[in-house]
Amino acid sequence: MSEGDSVGDSVHGKPSVVYRFFTRLGQIYQSWLDKSTPYTAVRWLVTLGLSFVYMIRVYLLQGWYIVTYALGIYHLNLFIAFLSPKVDPSLMEDSDDGPSLPTKQNEEFRPFIRRLPEFKFWHAATKGILVAMACTFFEAFNVPVFWPILVMYFFMLFCITMKRQIKHMIKYRYIPFTHGKRTYKGKDDAGKTFAS
Repeated sequence: MSEGDSVGDSVHGKPSVVYRFFTRLGQIYQSWLDKSTPYTAVRWLVTLGLSFVYMIRVYLLQGWYIVTYALGIYHLNLFIAFLSPKVDPSLMEDSDDGPSLPTKQNEEFRPFIRRLPEFKFWHAATKGILVAMACTFFEAFNVPVFWPILVMYFFMLFCITMKRQIKHMIKYRYIPFTHGKRTYKGKDDAGKTFAS
């Protein structure tokens, strides 16, 4: 491979200014993401705020309904992935390899592992809102549609999808919201301890 053939290299073998700029920009972005990880409530409040600003923008502009519909479908898709287990129990029914969810009371506790973790759900939802917001600045995305049909179709799709997801959760006995292993209180021991 000769000089300048690798990605981002200039003719002299050093990374180009553009490559270094975008690499540094990516590092700063990742740093901010890493710093925001422990602040779950704040992250979701910012996302809800962005969503509210987006809805107000669409309402005031009286357009871009197809972009809003696409955003709603995207968020529904993310939400279903968030509620689904990483390993689908219906696929694990026939095979005995790999971990499965406990189905009986006396089985070992296994925490619910999501197909889409909360942080990635938040990140993708926020990026989706920002992309939809950017689309509202371009008239090409303002496709004229009769919006009540889109709203009705979205709610119908939401209900059907959630019904299917809830049936799946009931059939395979999993709850997507676990808060750790259940602890039981035993009788208080009034005996002496062997502490020295």
